[in-house]
Amino acid sequence: QVQLVESGGGLVQPGGSLRLSCKPSGRTSTTYAMAWWRQAPGKEREAVATIRWSTGSAYYADSLKGRFTVSRDNTQDTVYLQMNSMTPEDTALYFCARRSQYSGSLFDSRTYDSWGQGTQVTVAS
Repeated sequence: QVQLVESGGGLVQPGGSLRLSCKPSGRTSTTYAMAWWRQAPGKEREAVATIRWSTGSAYYADSLKGRFTVSRDNTQDTVYLQMNSMTPEDTALYFCARRSQYSGSLFDSRTYDSWGQGTQVTVAS
C-alpha cells in the first residue's frame, strides 16, 4: 500500500502563490504517474495536473496551464504543485493521487489507486 502525505495548503490572497507538497510512503516502485486533483463545494472532482513518474512529463488542465506547475524532486519521492496568480475560483480541497496502471487517460480518476487526505486551499482577500 502507498500512503500520501500532503502539506502546504492554507489561505492566500488573490494573485498570490502557494506550493503544495505530497510525499509518498510504502511501496512506490510501481508508480506510473502522480497527479493533483481538486474539488470545490458543490462541484465534481477535477484534474489539476499530472506527471509521469519515469519521464517527468507533465500535463495540465487547459484552464490552469501557465499558472500551475507540477514537478518532482531529484529522488522522485515527492511531488509538488506550484500555484501562481491564484483566484477565488481556485478555492477547493486539493488531493494528491497515485496510479500504477499504464492504460487509460491520466485525467480519469478511476485509474488512480491511492489518494491523500486532501488539503484545503482558500483564495480570498
